[in-house]
Amino acid sequence: MLTDDDVREILRLIDENDLDELLIETGDFKLHVVRNGAAPETESRVPSHDSREAPPQAAVNGHHEITAPMLGTFYRAEAPGAAPFVEVGAQVEPDTVVCIIEVMKMMNSVPAGVAGTVVEVLADNAALVEFGQPLFRVEPTA
Repeated sequence: MLTDDDVREILRLIDENDLDELLIETGDFKLHVVRNGAAPETESRVPSHDSREAPPQAAVNGHHEITAPMLGTFYRAEAPGAAPFVEVGAQVEPDTVVCIIEVMKMMNSVPAGVAGTVVEVLADNAALVEFGQPLFRVEPTA
């Protein structure tokens, strides 16, 4: 069940971003918002944003980019003052948690999805990130 604060947070995310469409799915709850007359995508084209799946990745100059699997607030650590999940130089495996993205007060762990060495952190802690936005660059293990 959504609280008033949850609804306010959703509206804030929509207002603060240049979005024509927003899809939020958690458990049995699904919210699809379309504004400015944008034509909604067909169900078969709407990507799944399940945090248990590896996030989308792209290769840039031989490095893999770990990208945001959903729109939300990016956190490098599990709590304020805690050590970041990963730093530049850290070795990661595909299932290594590299960050958390908060959506409607739900914390979603993001796995690396690739084995290698973190070479760059691209997002600022506590910043709003969009689906597909690069978060980290990883030099893959040979």
